[in-house]
Amino acid sequence: MGFWDAVRDVGLLGWLREGRQSRRLILLIVFIALLLDNMLLTVVVPIIPSYLYTVDDEASMAVKNHSSSLSPSGTFQTIFSLYDNTTRLTNLSPQFSSPTVTPTMNPRPTPNTSNCPKADDQLLNENVKVGLLFASKATVQLITNPFIGPLTNRIGYQIPMFAGFCIMFLSTIMFAFSSSYALLFLARSLQGVGSSCSSVAGMGMLASVYTDDEERGNAIGIALGGLAMGVLVGPPFGSVMYEFVGKTAPFLVLAVLAVLDGALQMFVLQPSKVEPESQKGTSLITLMKDPYILIAAGSICFANMAIAMLEPALPIWMMETMCARKWQLGVAFLPASISYLIGTNIFAVLANKMGRWLCSLIGMLLVGVSIVCVPFAKDIYGLILPNFGVGFAIGMVDSSMMPIMGYLVDLRHVSVYGSVYAIADVAFCMGFAFGPSAGGAIARSIGFPWLMTIIGVVDILFAPLCFFLRNPPANEEKMAILMDSNCSMRTRSYSTQGSSYQMGDDMDLDSPE
Repeated sequence: MGFWDAVRDVGLLGWLREGRQSRRLILLIVFIALLLDNMLLTVVVPIIPSYLYTVDDEASMAVKNHSSSLSPSGTFQTIFSLYDNTTRLTNLSPQFSSPTVTPTMNPRPTPNTSNCPKADDQLLNENVKVGLLFASKATVQLITNPFIGPLTNRIGYQIPMFAGFCIMFLSTIMFAFSSSYALLFLARSLQGVGSSCSSVAGMGMLASVYTDDEERGNAIGIALGGLAMGVLVGPPFGSVMYEFVGKTAPFLVLAVLAVLDGALQMFVLQPSKVEPESQKGTSLITLMKDPYILIAAGSICFANMAIAMLEPALPIWMMETMCARKWQLGVAFLPASISYLIGTNIFAVLANKMGRWLCSLIGMLLVGVSIVCVPFAKDIYGLILPNFGVGFAIGMVDSSMMPIMGYLVDLRHVSVYGSVYAIADVAFCMGFAFGPSAGGAIARSIGFPWLMTIIGVVDILFAPLCFFLRNPPANEEKMAILMDSNCSMRTRSYSTQGSSYQMGDDMDLDSPE
């Protein structure tokens, strides 16, 4: 017994026990959680439009075949002759002893060499169905977030984080074995609850353990790298597995990875322990009335709305105009995913030097310009540059605005972060709820190019508001704390002059560059 105790103390469990106090291990857990959550978010992007179209097309063909087999007597049917490429009308009335064959003029039939879906009502209707299904996750997440934020203030971040894993695992299994639109809709909606728990608790946990603004920005940038990798790997992984293995395979792989993540959370975070915050945080309503928080949230919302509108509409537009194969529907998002990963890692550090407000402003402008250029692509290669610009610009915005949300709470409110990151997640979800649902209807009514133009113009018009985040004022009580030399908390401003509010005798003033 003593031997196994020694092994436990010096082995993996002992390392995990020490790791509970390690900020890097907590960062790793949040990174993995965001990675898997966003892989599940995006792996369905190339699968669902093609799968639903195939199911609906097979159903309609079955109805047609059934009705033709029950054709009444005394009607005419066509017979196509491969010998002379003519179509003959055959009278099947029983009153004739033999069929009456009437030759008709018929051009040479057009063979379906590419299996391209036609731009018919069925394909256009897929815009609405796919858009609503994609939006269901963000809509449920939007409803859940206001409850998760205050909940983390009361019971801590560990339990909601683990609950998010459990719900995401159940949603993944449902995706794997669901064959009807209703069950797929339910699985997508259930994922919204799990995502709300994981993202709000994860970001709040990072903000609480990384109290220095620069370290917090770097940590959130790394965590967003997990989100970016999920977005990067999801579409091509889903499309390749769907075409060559089947619909169930990618979701089963994600389920196995989710189990490993849950085991890591169980050992490190100890989700059975309730650890409430030591101080009462600012109410959610008060934070939502803060104009600076609203501007930061608006940037997150409208930047991500661009890619949210693109996800359901682009695969259908490619099927209609480019005759794209299944694997191409996911690979088309690869440039955006790679550039998002690059953008979040570069600007996690660079945005703090150049000014996060300026980084976000440039990002919003770049999102607008890039998204407008998407419909000009004539083939999949023409999508590389505009999609790369979209992903890179959204990476600029996210890596700038997420740290600013925590900074604004430090500067203007009580430094408890669950509620403010609930607002950030609400903004993210509003983009992914309104984007696909409205985008599908707009694409059906006025076309895909106009849809991209509308969201591009919205992003460009919103961009100048980021200027107000250049040097947000602190409230009077916070300013008094910041000027108290006995206080050990350190908080920075993001002014371009390089000035910083700080406390303690051991702090060095930032000099202007």
